[in-house]
Amino acid sequence: MTLTSYQEACPWAKAIKRAVLQHAMPPWLADPYFGAFKNARGVPQKDVETLSAWADGGAPEGNPKDTPALPHFETGWNIGKPDVVIDIGKDYDVPAQGVVAYQYFTVPTNFTEDKWIEAAEVRTDQRAAIHHVIVFVQHAGAQPGQRREVGSLLVGYAPGEQPLQFEPGTKLVKAGSKLLFQLHYTPNGKAVKDRTYVGIRFAKEPPKVRAITANALARDFAIPPGDGNYPVKSTWTAKQDVTLLGLMPHMHLRGNGLQNTRWCIQMARKRSSSTRRSTISTGSSNTRSNRHSHCPRAHASTASRTSTIHPTTNTTPTPAKEVKWGDQTWEEMMIGWFTYSVPNVPAAATAAPAAGN
Repeated sequence: MTLTSYQEACPWAKAIKRAVLQHAMPPWLADPYFGAFKNARGVPQKDVETLSAWADGGAPEGNPKDTPALPHFETGWNIGKPDVVIDIGKDYDVPAQGVVAYQYFTVPTNFTEDKWIEAAEVRTDQRAAIHHVIVFVQHAGAQPGQRREVGSLLVGYAPGEQPLQFEPGTKLVKAGSKLLFQLHYTPNGKAVKDRTYVGIRFAKEPPKVRAITANALARDFAIPPGDGNYPVKSTWTAKQDVTLLGLMPHMHLRGNGLQNTRWCIQMARKRSSSTRRSTISTGSSNTRSNRHSHCPRAHASTASRTSTIHPTTNTTPTPAKEVKWGDQTWEEMMIGWFTYSVPNVPAAATAAPAAGN
């Protein structure tokens, strides 16, 4: 429903009260017990009480003259004017119906020198036909046909996803690199032409730290038919001291939290595996989401050399067939994305990012 006027909101008064009391709206699945996040969504308790009293009092309109202006939604670049805009290189015909396999487009940056990126934003003119876009960086020397490199993710897009703006770290794109666009198109009954593009804003000077986005994923799972408590786990090990800046757990329809089970990312020191602390926990009973937001931490977490990151989750009951890894939403994934920073040592600034296993 839309809630841009009193006439639209009034019939939903009781539902609004219930949603804010249960903290179901606005949607935010990260458990506050494990820390605060910069982009956390929530309604202040004072506003919860106001909305509840309004619903209990019959949802009166009040003075129409006191109605605040509607929020302004940016129609242009949210990151400001980009220094460079790079598109997928050609138009892609999205059919009106059917299933479209993931599409990959590799395009040159034409950067003649290393560039530090402080902000990036994916845009498309066909949002209704796109499930998501991920832009990877392929540094010069990448093997032909190699689709992804550990730590090479630049920026992504999905409905509700905010543009990439890094503080305190920025990302490095080396001279001669290429951008690899991964596009998941979803036909919606209307054939369209798409030419997705990314805008990039350069840092004014090299930063003190370098930000890298990596992941710990599990591919070799097979969820048995009807299994509603199937654990899926993966591990990534740091090979140098890092600072954890943000996280984004991702699954499809099976990655629901059940009562007393949650999507969880933990960090532990390898030399003391019994000392393990959670960095994010998401999901709760009757919660469903096939796309989790990137969660920048309000207070960065540090992890020493050989520390490990452990994404884990449990599943909901599956249909009457085995479910394995697959690109399409009715299949399944398990990826614990995370962004970390390392010191920007000039002599090593162009070295490959620290990889996990």
